[in-house]
Amino acid sequence: MIEILDLWPTRIVRHVLEDFEGPNQELLKLVREWDRSKKNLTTDYRDNNPFNVDQPATNWLREQVNQSVIQYLQAIGIDYPANWQIHGWANVNRNGDYHDPHNHPHCYLSGTYYLKVPKAAEKKRQRSDLRPNSITFYDPRTGFNMQSIKGDPYIEPEYTVLPEPGLLMMWPAGLMHFVHPNLCDETRVSISFNIILKWSDDYLPDQ
Repeated sequence: MIEILDLWPTRIVRHVLEDFEGPNQELLKLVREWDRSKKNLTTDYRDNNPFNVDQPATNWLREQVNQSVIQYLQAIGIDYPANWQIHGWANVNRNGDYHDPHNHPHCYLSGTYYLKVPKAAEKKRQRSDLRPNSITFYDPRTGFNMQSIKGDPYIEPEYTVLPEPGLLMMWPAGLMHFVHPNLCDETRVSISFNIILKWSDDYLPDQ
């Protein structure tokens, strides 16, 4: 009897949060205040953790992230208790800002919550394949699409999302991703985070 196995999938959370408008306004105020006082808000990611702030909007976002982690762990079959902490930081991307392809070491999951995304800028004489303000995730199995044929669900080596306010994305921390440049004068504002597991011997696999 033939057995077809679907091995090594990559699970990514994509969730537009309900009733995000009010919390987003408060979170934007917080990020704007930090941005005025810190010159390198995005790169000084150790010094501005909104998840350590006790305010209604930050508490709301912390709860949303925690619930997303719980649902993610359930979806991948983790049926035992897991404990974690959230380390986050604010991103303010101005005209021309982007993030090179990278992953997030020293954690289990990574994610971003979007507060403000610029509307599509007026098109100039530019490349037709530009995807400003998008985020692209890359297949961690380098070159795997070289083996694909027509109709193969794994033929695409990347997955691109154009975010919107209220969108929460979360993914395995080792997954390479690229934040495309912001090509307009309006800022893109988001809060990124890492899920860091608190060690337990229960995490050790049976091998």
